[in-house]
Amino acid sequence: MLQTFKNAWKTPELKRKLLFTALIIVLYRIGANLYVPYVNINSVQNLASLYEGSIFQFVSLLSGDAFSKATLFALSVSPYITASIVMQLLTIAIPALERISKDGAEGKKKITKYTRWVTVGLALVTAYGYVKLLETYGMLTISKATDGALYYFGIAVMVACFCAGAAIIMWLAELINDHGIGNGISMILFANIISRAGVMTQQLISMVTTNGYKMGAWGYVLGVAEVILSLALTVAVIGLIVWFTNSERRIPIQYAKRVVGRKMYGGQSSNLPLKLNMSGVMPVIFASSIVSIPATIAGFFPDSGFAKWVTKWFSYTSVFYIALFIVLIFAFAYFYIMISFNPVEVANNIRSQGGSVPGIRPGKPTSDYIKKILNRITLLGAIFLVVIAGVPMIVNAITTAFNVSFSSIAFGGTSLLIIVGVALEVVRDIEAQLAMRNYKGFLD
Repeated sequence: MLQTFKNAWKTPELKRKLLFTALIIVLYRIGANLYVPYVNINSVQNLASLYEGSIFQFVSLLSGDAFSKATLFALSVSPYITASIVMQLLTIAIPALERISKDGAEGKKKITKYTRWVTVGLALVTAYGYVKLLETYGMLTISKATDGALYYFGIAVMVACFCAGAAIIMWLAELINDHGIGNGISMILFANIISRAGVMTQQLISMVTTNGYKMGAWGYVLGVAEVILSLALTVAVIGLIVWFTNSERRIPIQYAKRVVGRKMYGGQSSNLPLKLNMSGVMPVIFASSIVSIPATIAGFFPDSGFAKWVTKWFSYTSVFYIALFIVLIFAFAYFYIMISFNPVEVANNIRSQGGSVPGIRPGKPTSDYIKKILNRITLLGAIFLVVIAGVPMIVNAITTAFNVSFSSIAFGGTSLLIIVGVALEVVRDIEAQLAMRNYKGFLD
């Protein structure tokens, strides 16, 4: 991996892309620390503790703590992700949109334009709910009872700021897609999670010192042992993610011999590689965005029965939340494969090139065979994602039931999955671009 980045740095074009991506991430982190008007900066410091044990803690994690600080980029990429999901579903459900999506580059531009408008609409709704949530917790410097017209002006300004922040994030993500390295959304999420490394380090140190203060010398030993165990588990999980992400199912392809002029072509064997986790981390990201919607809506009605219902059922320790999260991971794993891989098109390409799967007739039998294998490996990939992202939540829910909470591990698997998945995606992207430039020795 380090050699790949070293070789990319020697290539002027890739060097510019790497620097551009780093610049966008720096700009994002600056925006994630800019407070909006009418937010009580002193009171908002306690917001993170109020989110403890709720879905908002996970939302804050994905935003790099911007959500818990009520800064400009508090909404993070959630509106953009939700808008992308909505547009992909509508593209399948509405024939007119499906025709537009298949209209080449021009159709893609139109779908992107529609996605932007949907993002702005969702950001407006989400921003208003978030502002009302801040008001409920007493995090604003304005009050409806004492400020009159200034109160409504302040609410409008805050909603506009949060909505503008979501639009800027969407723009930054698209800039990375067009001029940088990797997927824009994934890179921003990667930067957000990495930005919490200092906080996590402080938590580990605090765990050691707390045990030492309570139990003396043995407490320090126990704390150090817990830290070592946590680091060992982290390394093991990273190794598992890397191994599974790089694993693939290879379908053998045999090309028939054919004579063109005086030369004979074909007669060689190849394979069609299918990654066991073809959807990557996107099902987890999509599922996380969907399960956070009820909590966002509850922000409109902070004292209502619906808000209490959301608090009860959408806590990340509740059985309902964990079950829904797991079901959505499976659903989005199959959905993502359905829109990104077409077995019929692949089978037709194999046949047009004079190839065939040994023992399988060309055409529809080949596409059915590829589809059957694809369904199997998608199931394995979904199970893998559930094990990495869902099992820590289940463990945390069980320990919480016995009044022993380890909330720090609840989203540890998801965080590692995003970090490692994005890192591998970036490396593959760089290697592919190096290969196109015939860079010798980039795999050395």
